[in-house]
Amino acid sequence: MSNFFMIIILAFLCSGIVQAATNINTASQTELESLQGIGPAKAKAIIEYREKNGSFASVEDLKKVDGIGTETLKQLHDVITVENKQSAESTKVSKKLEKE
Repeated sequence: MSNFFMIIILAFLCSGIVQAATNINTASQTELESLQGIGPAKAKAIIEYREKNGSFASVEDLKKVDGIGTETLKQLHDVITVENKQSAESTKVSKKLEKE
């Protein structure tokens, strides 16, 4: 019985390691807030910047957003990605078709 619980705990701990990167070009307020160092104000600033200036071309472009500096970008670098909306939508459609 204790082996069963140990396996469950290990599976739970390892599940966070395989987490997909968050696409900052399509992420919602809630998705952005789930990132370490990003609260409601920064998430809102990211979305407003994206709406005003268009998609981010690179992860480093995130530093153009007020309140996002080098340290925040270092924290986020491995957990965020940039992908244009059309490409992201194509990926979603492909995944949906694979399931059918």
